[in-house]
Amino acid sequence: MTSNQNSCAFTGHRPKSFPWKYNETSRECVLLKEVLAAQITALAEQGVTDYLSGMALGTDLWSAQIVLDLQKKYPALKLHAILPCEGQDSKWTAPAQAQYHTILNQASNVVYVSRTYTSNCMLQRNRYLAAHASILLAVYNGTQRSGTGATVNYARKLGRKIIVIDPLTRSVSYEGGST
Repeated sequence: MTSNQNSCAFTGHRPKSFPWKYNETSRECVLLKEVLAAQITALAEQGVTDYLSGMALGTDLWSAQIVLDLQKKYPALKLHAILPCEGQDSKWTAPAQAQYHTILNQASNVVYVSRTYTSNCMLQRNRYLAAHASILLAVYNGTQRSGTGATVNYARKLGRKIIVIDPLTRSVSYEGGST
């Protein structure tokens, strides 16, 4: 898979980093997902057709599900699941694993950065996401020492357009690329 001008990758913090943790029914989480859905819908309306998800808990899975839901209205949309290794979900709860596999089964394709877990397979997955998309959509609180922070910084280095949603204020900012 190569980068194209109609592609967007997702990055964002895991649920443990949000004030609501794993409670997806909290008002703040629901509102964040609405902003995320609005951004993905706007991208689809602008002709972005390929979406890359690292399929981690939180932002990645939420974004992937939004893309699948939008396929009803925009059938050209494709979800590409970019996995760090086989068994990424092995320590997750049963409901999270079920959601993960349901999404994987509906993805247009699945790419494994590594077949087995290595100490840097997550970083490799994140770099793959930034390298193979023209836009990075990040749910990002500004923490530099995080996988999300490293992915945003790598996308900046590559000159990608970056859309950042602050998970607490839900404000959206844009940088790089053409808007």
